[in-house]
Order: sequence, then structure tokens, then C-alpha cells
Amino acid sequence: MKNFAVRMLLALVLGFGICAWPAISADTVAADTKGAAVQAEMPSTATESDFDILLGQWVRPDGGYTITIQGVDPDGKLDAAYANPARLPFAEARASLRDDAIKIFLELRAGGYNGSTYNLTYDPAIDVLRGVYYQAVAQQKFDVYFKRVK
Repeated sequence: MKNFAVRMLLALVLGFGICAWPAISADTVAADTKGAAVQAEMPSTATESDFDILLGQWVRPDGGYTITIQGVDPDGKLDAAYANPARLPFAEARASLRDDAIKIFLELRAGGYNGSTYNLTYDPAIDVLRGVYYQAVAQQKFDVYFKRVK
């Protein structure tokens, strides 16, 4: 008798789950679709002109290393290069707008840098790029800043 009651309870739970599944799935899909529609209607948080302030040449005073930013697209992809003193392309160079600040991520994979990165924030009050340089080969982090070359 006990096994019969357990099997009936299990059948009832499974039966309810099977019957309710299409309704739950439809609600989930509707919620996902609505979320996507709302997200698509939201304006972009950054425009190409937000990043125009980054254009130009920047120098790191502690070593003469330079970053040259020649262009930026609306998605934040930077047309940028690094020099120490020879010119090297960045494997990845992008800008983003977060917390009302322009953030820059730069990655080098050439010339012995092997994944070294810069994570910088633009400081408009003093017109500098400030942040952390991760030297991948030595696995060390350094606080750095770049001044605009005028």
C-alpha cells in the first residue's frame, strides 16, 4: 500500500510538471523576448565622440613608452599602437564607458611582451591615462600613467 501511494504521488507530480511545462516555457520565452526588446531600445552608453578625447599620442614619463591612438569606432575599438622604442601593434585595444569614466584595455602579444596588459582610466581633470600595467613575462603589476604629448 505504501509503494502504491508513493507511485501515485510521483505520477501526480510528474503529470503536473508535464502539463505546466509549456506554460512555464512560454512565460520564460516571453520574458526573454521582452528583455531583449527593452535592451534593444536602450541607447548606447557611449558614442564615438565620447572617445575622441583619447586621440593623440601619450607618453609614460617613467620610461618614454608611448601609446598612439589614431582612431576609435563607436564600439570602442581603438586604432592604436605602442612604442618602446620600436613600434608594436596591440593585439587588443578597446575603450569603454563605465561608471561615468572612460576605461581603456590594451594587450600586447608581440616583441617579448607575451600578454602584457594596460588597464587605464582617463582622468579629464589632469588629462592623463592612469592605471595598472601588468608585465606578463615577469608576472608583476605596476601603477603607471601616460601624459598627453602636446
